[in-house]
Amino acid sequence: MPLEIVRNDITNMQVDAIVNAASHRPLFGSGVDAGIHQKAGPKLLKARKAFGFVRSGNAFITPAFDLNAKYVIHAVGPIWRGGSHQEEQLLRRCYEQSLALALENGCTSVAFPLLAAGNHGFPKELALQIAISAFSSFLMDHEMMIYLVVFNRDVYVLSEKLFRNVASYIDENYIREKTREEYLSFETCKSVAPVLEEQQRAVYHRRLREFQDEICLDSVALPGASAPMAAADTSLEDFLKQKDAGFAETLVGLIERSGRKNSEVYKKANVDKKLFSKIINNVNYHPSKETAVAFAIALELDLDGAKDLIARAGYALTHSSKFDIIVEYFILHGNYNVFEINETLFAFDQRLLGY
Repeated sequence: MPLEIVRNDITNMQVDAIVNAASHRPLFGSGVDAGIHQKAGPKLLKARKAFGFVRSGNAFITPAFDLNAKYVIHAVGPIWRGGSHQEEQLLRRCYEQSLALALENGCTSVAFPLLAAGNHGFPKELALQIAISAFSSFLMDHEMMIYLVVFNRDVYVLSEKLFRNVASYIDENYIREKTREEYLSFETCKSVAPVLEEQQRAVYHRRLREFQDEICLDSVALPGASAPMAAADTSLEDFLKQKDAGFAETLVGLIERSGRKNSEVYKKANVDKKLFSKIINNVNYHPSKETAVAFAIALELDLDGAKDLIARAGYALTHSSKFDIIVEYFILHGNYNVFEINETLFAFDQRLLGY
């Protein structure tokens, strides 16, 4: 996953470069800066002093010494003074300079804190938007694993409006579905047969791809299949000849049909180049649900198209999962920004798209 949001102590990250929220002057302050200096040892401060006073919006690089990294990139974020002193541009430049330094020094992985959102007083929601925008722009042109590391939820704030809208959509769908699951009788459950049928299909797909010795085949049709599922005594070989194209074949066809380059699609999906290559070169590859959904987002499929694509990997979107409902919300609202979707999934303690 080229961009991942994680909850961790940034000093514990095992990456090529750790980005420090550095002070303007050659001394270490509090928070992230203090933690990095304490774990890296006194040599880091000595290396820092060689750069003297550094203006806001600039970054420089030093060895990481005792940290689990090769380098520390020191980014000096702006102090928030109401937004009329180029604070946004300076913060964006911090990220851009840090990423450029990582690239110049051959880094393949880098961990960032949410710069300027602590003692510098930058509004956290705006700081997050700037960080995600800078990362997504960089990743469209370069291959690198970027981690946005947050120590606790106080540092990470999703847009209040978006959070409320998604929370409301979850309430309308997830809670209602859970109530039906818990309290409806067997007879009443017949009214939700389409949902149950979709779940059965997902189970069947998973079992089929795991090549179990015994597969329970019933009369439920596969999504998009031209004929009903074969009877239980039909051989697996005969059944495979009847089935529609699998996930990899369908994905390749959709990419070709979209007119997009492969690199554009896997980057928009927040998927690593190596994983993408593995998928398209192995028709039997079974991606995770997060990966399958990520490609549906990257290809900007409508809800039916997204369900069809992920069904070919053995999964379904239902209202029994908050993850599924959040993905559905974004698709229905025509928002296919995988990084914004991941911000929301993270805020609701859900798995992130990509891998």
